[in-house]
Amino acid sequence: MTDKPEQGDARMVQLRERLEAVQQRIARAAAASGREDNPPRLIVVSKFHPAEDVRRLASLGVRDFGENRDQEASAKAEELEALGLTWHFVGQLQSKKSKTVVRYASAVHSVDRAQLVTALEKAMAAQQEQTGRGSLDCFIQVSLDDDAGAHRGGAAPAEVPQLAEQLEAAAGLRLAGLMAVAPLGADPDQAFEKLLGISTSLQRDFPGATGISAGMSQDLEAAVRFGATHLRIGSDILGSRPAVR
Repeated sequence: MTDKPEQGDARMVQLRERLEAVQQRIARAAAASGREDNPPRLIVVSKFHPAEDVRRLASLGVRDFGENRDQEASAKAEELEALGLTWHFVGQLQSKKSKTVVRYASAVHSVDRAQLVTALEKAMAAQQEQTGRGSLDCFIQVSLDDDAGAHRGGAAPAEVPQLAEQLEAAAGLRLAGLMAVAPLGADPDQAFEKLLGISTSLQRDFPGATGISAGMSQDLEAAVRFGATHLRIGSDILGSRPAVR
């Protein structure tokens, strides 16, 4: 395997076109919101796609990648270590996986309970002692679902202040802000407006928690309108999940 994919291969051409299309959407959304000088950060969610696709996108200038399964993320991060990429864990995280995740992740976007904060703090203490790595950025995942039956994960809005206090006090962890997924079938504008309100309240007590991780392929424009600082885009860049062989 070469360190840099051939520029002319068909998959490279496809990824370049898809990436440029998404970057143009982000630029238009940022301009419409008066954010040309402060656009959101693009995280390409590479779950289920091979490391070679990550390598191709890295050669096109992408530095941030998101994964939601620890085993897959660990393998990709190890294989592509020489590229110096930034890995974001964006899926539901079992506490017992904390000690593995902190080996490669710069950020966890799905902190949703006190037990996970405790596990991450313990894992970071050991990892920092061993490697001296920097703090782990932690986004509190907040549920925007009013219908419990449609729940897509995350802490209730009322639980956010307590989790924020715990993260702020935890050694090796940095309270980065909030993450959310727009509820299925809901108006994304209403969902992300609600998230912005929760973020504004959070920042009154924790001024450094300015991050808003929101917006995916289908609703990135709405997320940008309501202050998203990080966008998690997968299918519009990488396409559908590859067939299992």
